[in-house]
This record gives sequence, C-alpha cells and structure tokens, in this order.
Amino acid sequence: MINITLPDGGIKKFENAPKGSDIAKSISEGLFRNCVAVEINGEIKDINYKIEKDSTVRLITRKDKEALEIMRHSAAHVMAQAVLNLYKEAKLTIGPVIENGFYYDIDMEPLSEEDFVKIESEMKKIIKAKLPFVRKKIGKKEALEFYKKEPYKIELISDLEDGTITFYSQGNFTDLCRGPHVPHTGFIEAVKLTKVSGAYWRADQKKAQLQRIYGTAFFSKKELKAYINFLEEAKKRNHRKIGAALDLFSFHDEARGMPFFHAKGMEIWNTLLDYWRSEHKKAGYIETKTPIILSRKLWEKSGHWENYRENMYATQIDKEDYAIKPMNCPGGMLLYGLKPRSYRDLPIRAAEIGLVHRHELSGVLSGLFRVRAFHQDDAHIFMTKAQIQDEILKVLRFAEKIYSTFGLGFHLELSTRPEKSIGTDEQWETATNGLAAALKIYNKEYKINEKDGAFYGPKIDMHIEDALGRTWQCGTIQLDMSLPERFDLNYIDNNNEKVRPIMIHRVIYGSVERFFGILVEHFAGKFPLWLAPVQIIILPINDEIIPYAEKIKEEFESKNFKVEIDKRTESLNKKVRDAQINKIPLIATIGAKEKEADTLSIRTLDGKVKYGVNKQEFIDKVIDNISAKNLKLETF
Repeated sequence: MINITLPDGGIKKFENAPKGSDIAKSISEGLFRNCVAVEINGEIKDINYKIEKDSTVRLITRKDKEALEIMRHSAAHVMAQAVLNLYKEAKLTIGPVIENGFYYDIDMEPLSEEDFVKIESEMKKIIKAKLPFVRKKIGKKEALEFYKKEPYKIELISDLEDGTITFYSQGNFTDLCRGPHVPHTGFIEAVKLTKVSGAYWRADQKKAQLQRIYGTAFFSKKELKAYINFLEEAKKRNHRKIGAALDLFSFHDEARGMPFFHAKGMEIWNTLLDYWRSEHKKAGYIETKTPIILSRKLWEKSGHWENYRENMYATQIDKEDYAIKPMNCPGGMLLYGLKPRSYRDLPIRAAEIGLVHRHELSGVLSGLFRVRAFHQDDAHIFMTKAQIQDEILKVLRFAEKIYSTFGLGFHLELSTRPEKSIGTDEQWETATNGLAAALKIYNKEYKINEKDGAFYGPKIDMHIEDALGRTWQCGTIQLDMSLPERFDLNYIDNNNEKVRPIMIHRVIYGSVERFFGILVEHFAGKFPLWLAPVQIIILPINDEIIPYAEKIKEEFESKNFKVEIDKRTESLNKKVRDAQINKIPLIATIGAKEKEADTLSIRTLDGKVKYGVNKQEFIDKVIDNISAKNLKLETF
C-alpha cells in the first residue's frame, strides 16, 4: 500500500505504485488533463513518474509558476527536433530555459529571422502530433555509443560522473536531458521564435561559433499575443535606436564595447551625476578618485588577480605587470590606509565615479547594457561591527529615494557565499547574518540566491523595474570583511586597541552607462523636464522674430534652462513635428503677437497647446518643475 499525502493534508492510498497521472485521475479527469508535472517530496518529476514509496505529492498544473518553465524546456526540445528535420547536418549542444523563453545553441549554417517561418511551421507539426515525452535511463558507455557522431553531446556526457544518464525522446528525436517535461508536445499551445545570434561553444572564443536560436512559448495564444505586443513596445523603446535618433551616443569598431557620448548625451550624463553628487553630499559621503591602471601586486593582494584575471586587461609599465581596474575597491583600500583612523571617524562613506574596464566576449556586447568600459558609482563604507545594520539600512533607504526620483520600483535579492571565495567561514557568517538582519528590519520581501555572492562577500542586489515591468539588476550592497584583512586596515577603538573595520561596497546606478540605457527605454526617450538634454525649443514664426527669440533664449539660459532655437527656413508645422520627433518637452512658438504682448505659445509633447502664456509665469513653473524633479509636466 502506497500512502500519498496531498498539500491539504489529505491522504490517498494506492494498492500499487501510482504515477502522478494516476493521482490526478483519482481526483478528477479535468485535473488530469491540466497537469503538467508532479512534485514528489520537494522534487519535480514527469507526471508519469512512478512513486514507489509513501510520499508527499503536489500536482503541478498549467497555473503553477513551475509549469511555464517545464513547458518551455519541452519547447526547446521541439525546436531542436524541427531544426534537425530541416537541417540534416546540424549538431546540437545545449538548450536551456531562460527568462521569458528558451534558446538552443546549434552548430549549423548561419540563420536569419527569415528562416523562422519554416522552423516554426515544422514545430507546429510536431506539436499537433502530440508526441509523448518518454524518459529513458542508460549507462554512460551506452550513452557515448548512442552519440558517437555528436561531438558536443559526447563532450557533455564525458564530463558527467559514471552511472545512469537520462534521455528524453519524442517521436524520432532523442536528447540528453534531466527533465522534467510536459506529458506530450500538444501542451505547447503557442510558440514563437524571437531572434538568432552567434555564440561560442562554452563561451570560449577559441571554440566553434554556434547559432543561438531564441524562442518563447505559452499555454495560450492570448498570452503569446500579449507577449508579442510587449516585445513590439520594447522594440520601439530600444535604447540604441533612440540614442541614435536623439543624437545621444554611438559605438565604433575602433573601440568595441566602449560607448561614445555626444553633446546631448553628455547633458543627460552630467545631470545624472549632478543629482548623484548632490544626494551623496546630503547623505554624508565624501568623493574620491583613484587611477585606472594599478600594479599587479595590488591585484594579487586584493585577490582579483587570482579570482578575476580572465576579465581584466593587463599591460606592462617599466617591465612590471599592471592591470586596468575592473573594480574601484583596491584603490579605496589604499586611501583608507593612508593615515591612522579612530572609531570616532567611523563610518567613513567614500564615493567614487570610477572608470572601470572588464573583458566581455564580443558576442554578449549589447548597447549600453553590456559594455567593456563603464563608470561605476561606487562607495566604500568603513564601519564598526555595531554600525553594520544601520549603514545597510541607510543604503537601502538611500537607493529607494534615488530610484523613486526616476519612477523606478525595485525588488531585493540576497546572494550568499559562492564556491570560489576568499575569507573565513566566520567572516562569511557574520557578513551574511548582518545583511539578513538589515533586510528583516527594512521589511521588504527578498529572494535568496544561494552561492551567488561576490568572491569577497555576500551581497544584496537591487533589481529595478521599468515602465514595461522589466527588471534590471543595478544597485548592490556587498558586505566585505576580507579586503580590510588583506590590506591590513584598522582603526583604534575606545579601548585604544587596533580593530579591523567592516566594509560595504555599494553602487546605486551600478554602471552609469547601463543606467543611462535603462532610462532611455524607461522613458522611451521622452525624458522628464529636469533630465531632458533640450528642455525648451523656441520656434520663431519668421526671420524678423529671430532677434527677439535670441533675447528670450538668453533669458531662459540665465535661469540654466537648456534651450535651442530652430532658425531653419521650414514651415512652422515641420518645425513642430521635428521637435516632437526629437522628444523636446516644451515647444515655445513666438510670432509678432507674442512679441508685442511678451507672451509665449506653449506646446507640450502630448500635443496640448496653450496660447498667451505669461513669460514670467512660464519661467516660474519650469523652475519649480525642474527643482522638484517632477516626472510629468504641469499644464502651462
């Protein structure tokens, strides 16, 4: 007799070892048809997995959060089968589930998105056939023999420990896989391929370049349609297209992965940093600056040479090894250690907008989102153990204040000790407990990411949410007890004894470049007035009005407004359209009537126009809007 305990505490008894599907059928036929998989004693298995002993069971239906991931995993197998049906010489590698979909890396002829139609058509045939996903366990030797003509699968199997290996088949297709999968291909009701890119096998540039085909899948066509609409909106907000259209930044082959900011882009950049500096000064930070090239000896001391060398650019100076900094922290250690410190000096909050370089593979570079050269808005906070909780809370509240200024929400994730790390068990336990205690007081839900911390300490990551609901990891708070140890940092406590300080590494923007790109997409290029590179454009109706328009421009500029005049010999309608295309928040039209009355006609980006606007009232409202950093324009 097998006893099955259900989530509500109820117990079902079976004479013979039941499958998950048997349990579902014993409850209702409708539940059975809706079941995707089964969780047995906390482990997710196929719905047809046989349960040999008393167990706690949860049936996973299409509505459960795990179901979508399982189904998308199955969709990756269907896509691989379709590709092999169409491209006989293709060789499969791996096909994982990712956020919002899946991909499969395949060694095959180059593809374009035009090829998606025939691949999707083949996928739909496989889905319509409702082919069962069948799990099979075989020995390693047998698995190697099965894949003797598949070099990538042989490499993967060779890396596995000896023992049984699981395969999954649907129809004439078999793939190396742990599972689980949906019962049959018919569960994949709506699927779409989204893009294709190049990828190196195992992210190694020396190895074969593969075709990475991305796709997504849903349990209903309605959900897929909503997602496609989301992608279309995201495409409209693409920061690279908007950045080029608004003349903000560009990329060049002469410095791949290293952005060039134009004059208008620098207006936004400087506004972001002016705000950053103003808020940091209010919060008790000092600002420092450290060199971008430092000796190998420093990087060995910090642990970066051992743990981060593959991401660093190195050079030689006077026959000695140096490296361009990938992080600002070691320079901050040197500054702290320059002179004796007292407990009365702590906490010391030292901030730096530091230019760092990290080697990223060319295939993963992505506009401002993934670059090789970027500025980190770092801060290193040196403190006593007793100050840990308070300082972390201050950083959390400080980040919340800054993100809210841009209309950005965020969620939190706590990442613990990775397998590759420095420091003692005691240091890691103290640091992790300190972060967790602060999060408890902050009283906002957070997710735990096991073994995903920095090599020198656990961290809290802040994932901001933009206007489309997408999340981006920007801010981070990393508690570090190892670097102060390595750099022999100390302070004199109230007993006149030397004590190691505790240190927080933290960023708010994260990468300033990446944050810039996020804001471009968040606002779709329609920046709030205080952040816009051009806040007001003046449109004189004819050449005779230009001298008066110049005086208005000077008056606005004396108030630190960012102003342009469109002096082109184009029609007023074309000038207005161009100003709207360039997403300039305020369009001021001036003709003879406005000149005589000393008024303005003001048009906003939403198309609203107000005539006869008192000039001084307009100036006052613009000053108030900018000072308050409002996200929306008032009615003028």
